[in-house]
Amino acid sequence: MDNLLVNLLEILLINIVLSGDNAVVIALACRNLEERHRNKAIFFGTFGAVFLRVVLTFVAVYLLKIPFLNFVGGLLLLWIAIKLLKGEEEGDIEANSSLSGAIKTIIIADLVMSLDNIVAVAGAANGNIVLIILGLIISIPLIIWGSQLLMKIMTRFPIIIILGAALLGYTAGEMMLKDKAVGHYLENIDFNLHLVVPLLLAVLVVVIGKFSGRHAESH
Repeated sequence: MDNLLVNLLEILLINIVLSGDNAVVIALACRNLEERHRNKAIFFGTFGAVFLRVVLTFVAVYLLKIPFLNFVGGLLLLWIAIKLLKGEEEGDIEANSSLSGAIKTIIIADLVMSLDNIVAVAGAANGNIVLIILGLIISIPLIIWGSQLLMKIMTRFPIIIILGAALLGYTAGEMMLKDKAVGHYLENIDFNLHLVVPLLLAVLVVVIGKFSGRHAESH
C-alpha cells in the first residue's frame, strides 16, 4: 500500500511539471477563440490529449527506440510554436480561429511533447495501469485551470505569449537532443550543445514567428 501511494505521488509530481507545457499550448491555441468556444476547446482538447497520452504510455518504451522519432517530433513542435506566435501578429489564425482548429493544435502538440515524458510516468507506475490512469485523471484539472489562468494573463500581458512560444521552442530543442540517434551524435561534438540548442531554438521561434507574422500582415 505504501509503495502504491509513493508511486502515485511520483506520477502526480511528474504530471504537475508536465502540465506547464500543456497549459501554455492550450492558452496559445485558444486565445483567439470566441468566449463561447473556449471552454469547449479546452475540454475536448485536454481530454483528447490525455486519452492519447494514456494509450502512448503503454507503447512509449518501444516508440522511443525508433531513431529520429524525437527529432522529428521536435521539428513538429517548432512548427506549432512558430504558427501560434505568428497568429498573434496576424490577428487571425486560420488554424486557431475555429473550435476544431484549436482542438487539433492542442492534441497534436500534446502528442508530440508526450513522446519522452510518458516514459517517466510509465516508470513511476511500475506497469500499474490503474495508477497511470488515476494520475492522468487527477492531472486534468491542473491543465485546465492552468490554461484558463494563462489566457487571462495573456490578455493583460501580451509578452507572456512570446515567452510561451519561446518555451515551446526550448522544449522542442530538448526533444531533439533526447533522440537516440541525433542526441548521441551531438553530444560527441560538444556537450554544451545540450544547453545551447534549446536556447537557440527558443530565440528562433520568437524571431521567425514575429517576422513572418508582420510580413503576412504587411501583405
